[in-house]
Amino acid sequence: MMKLLGGITLILAIAVAFYIYIPLPRTISEPWKLMLLDATFRGVVMMGDVAHALGLSHRVHVINSAIVNFESLMPITNPEIQIEDLLFDDVHVRVYQPPGKDGELRRAVMFIHGGGWALCAPKLGSYDSLCRQMAADLGAVVVTVDYRMAPDVHFPVQYDECVRAAKHFLRPEVLEKYWVDPERVAVCGDSAGGNLAAAVAQHIGTDESSTVKFKLQVLVYPVLQALDFNTASYQQNHNVPILYRRLMVRFWLEYLGADLDLVPSLMINNHTVQEQNLMSLIHSKLDWPTLLPKRAIKNYKPVFPVTGSPGILKDIPALLDARAAPLLAEDKVLRMVPRAYIMTGEHDVLRDDGMMYARRLELAGVSVTNEHYEDGFHGCVSVAFWPCYFSVGIRAVQNYIAWLDKHL
Repeated sequence: MMKLLGGITLILAIAVAFYIYIPLPRTISEPWKLMLLDATFRGVVMMGDVAHALGLSHRVHVINSAIVNFESLMPITNPEIQIEDLLFDDVHVRVYQPPGKDGELRRAVMFIHGGGWALCAPKLGSYDSLCRQMAADLGAVVVTVDYRMAPDVHFPVQYDECVRAAKHFLRPEVLEKYWVDPERVAVCGDSAGGNLAAAVAQHIGTDESSTVKFKLQVLVYPVLQALDFNTASYQQNHNVPILYRRLMVRFWLEYLGADLDLVPSLMINNHTVQEQNLMSLIHSKLDWPTLLPKRAIKNYKPVFPVTGSPGILKDIPALLDARAAPLLAEDKVLRMVPRAYIMTGEHDVLRDDGMMYARRLELAGVSVTNEHYEDGFHGCVSVAFWPCYFSVGIRAVQNYIAWLDKHL
């Protein structure tokens, strides 16, 4: 009996090790810890897929439920920060206020959370901790936008709600209520939140009705385009956790309300089959062999099929909409956006989205800081807190808050 139990234990141990272990780049931060995190997330995604296939629940709802349940276990940090849940133009927000003397003008940050436009809880866990830390370290009012998410709503709802919340907060009488200096307001977001923050910055920058403008924008590993899923970073990191290329394509299709059966086509760029007008657009706005530094390009080559599925762009016109893909914005729009801080990670499929946007902003005359982490991976900021405490995430949070402290 003992031999049988020993054999079963060995087989289970081997199976668990086989499931957890994945080959990772040697320069990535804390690889074994990342493997455990990724194995957990992959398990949750598989549970969601099974529940969806059985008709029990939408896969995204299952995944988000698991995330929310976990995030609710995280301890509250910086308890001295005052919080208030409100509606800004019918959009749910939470306002974080540091203790301070009335009458002294303060800085402010509008934060937009990531999660593929579909996941995460901005008022819990890591995002709550991040907003509290920004409020405490900067002595700033922080507003986080709790926009509605896919699959319950699709583009442009998430974008519209973030724009409405931003316009409401930037109204002079609202800023005055929170003792905010109208010359010292920033917009910030990570991942899909970085996408929304960039799009909101473009809208506010070009909106003549907005008398108060953002001074700064902070984009943390932002997702900025869906026309090329074979940039150098997508090719290099397509199987690097926690954001695999296939998962990013699924997030895009959920956001745009499109058929997930299109995932394989988009992964090989069949939606950008060579066509004169589209190629002109690509070369002028996301020509990564020209826009990226040589160290990022390495030996990777562009992938644009001669034959494919051109009908996809007709069926999903939002793929070409700069409100959904801010990298596609015209130069005249980019010239109107505020000074930018863009964080990128070497081991992230979205690395090149951020780097291309940084270069396009520079060419448009916008001051840009591109903080690049050679050991960085997607989502590292969210795992800077309990229970993960990834070193690269802790450094990333400290550095971007320090940049805000210096420039805001």
